[in-house]
Amino acid sequence: MRVAILGAGSIAFATAAMLARDGHQPVLWSPSGRRTAALAAGAPLQARGAIDGLFHPAIAQSSAEALAGADVAYLAVPGYAHRAMIEAIVPHLRPDQPVVISSHMSFSMLYLLQQRAAYGPAPQVIAWGTTVVTGRQIGLTEVMVSNIRAKVDMTVLPSAAGAGAEAMALCTALFGDRFVLREHLAAIALSNLNPQNHLAIALCNLTRMEKGEHWLQYANITGAVGRLMEALDRERLAVADAYGVSVKTLHEHFRLSFAADGATMAEQAASLSARGNDVAAPATLDSRYVTEDVPFGLWPTVCLAEAADVPVPLHIAGVEMMSALYGRDFAAENDILPAITDLSAIQRSWLSPASSL
Repeated sequence: MRVAILGAGSIAFATAAMLARDGHQPVLWSPSGRRTAALAAGAPLQARGAIDGLFHPAIAQSSAEALAGADVAYLAVPGYAHRAMIEAIVPHLRPDQPVVISSHMSFSMLYLLQQRAAYGPAPQVIAWGTTVVTGRQIGLTEVMVSNIRAKVDMTVLPSAAGAGAEAMALCTALFGDRFVLREHLAAIALSNLNPQNHLAIALCNLTRMEKGEHWLQYANITGAVGRLMEALDRERLAVADAYGVSVKTLHEHFRLSFAADGATMAEQAASLSARGNDVAAPATLDSRYVTEDVPFGLWPTVCLAEAADVPVPLHIAGVEMMSALYGRDFAAENDILPAITDLSAIQRSWLSPASSL
């Protein structure tokens, strides 16, 4: 299948490599064109790690060109770029052209459907709770693919009869048998553990980031950091319970995604580090661990918690502390939630707390 990959960061590059390896035709589009210039000039995309090889994805010069002839659109940009990317693609989407959001943040699926309404019938929109691949971009032609996840939660809207099975079949054909269909978007919204995990990791190692030190992530998830991650996870699980949805625990996530051993988060992290599966941690304050995950991950969880009257003091403190540390108002930086015009309807229907169903 021909897949329009909208973005040109680490996830976009790793996804392009995976699709090309498996016989599909990825087409990369970067709004600025800077990250795809070398590939457009003929340089191969070099993937290393969990995917290894040289690949030649097509490069588009515009969103319209990327989407023209594509069987699927694949959104692979950070949360802070979702709104701009959605606005760039909705005029050019076909009703028969499914859109995969990898990974879903801050109800951007709803924003896409809302914006599309001005142009005609909506395509099928598939939201993943996290990415299939993890990795880091190394220069403009190389990506280190750290991991390919064994399980990824997903949901689909509009929720017509048979839509779930159709979406599952599509994702499986592209990326293999690794998807778990979830009925409610609330489950997807609360399945992305990156915001809570990255908060604990970044907050407890912020001076390392600010000083530009080289440090390894799992080796520095100590007992204290692990306990903070577990406490944040208990808050997230309480919110999920209030909405009547089941989500993976922190420990289940690390077992399924990384085959990590151990009963505590610190033990699981140590097992990954000892196995040689450690990854370089952020060496700058300008890291998506904060600038994406706080406004577009933690803050929506706080909003869901407040709507369900569930206390999440650590999530709230995380948003406030990171805002103070950075001298920014991270809650106000979320440009998607305020733009969704009917959040009250969401709360009344399939995102309503279980007590009101």
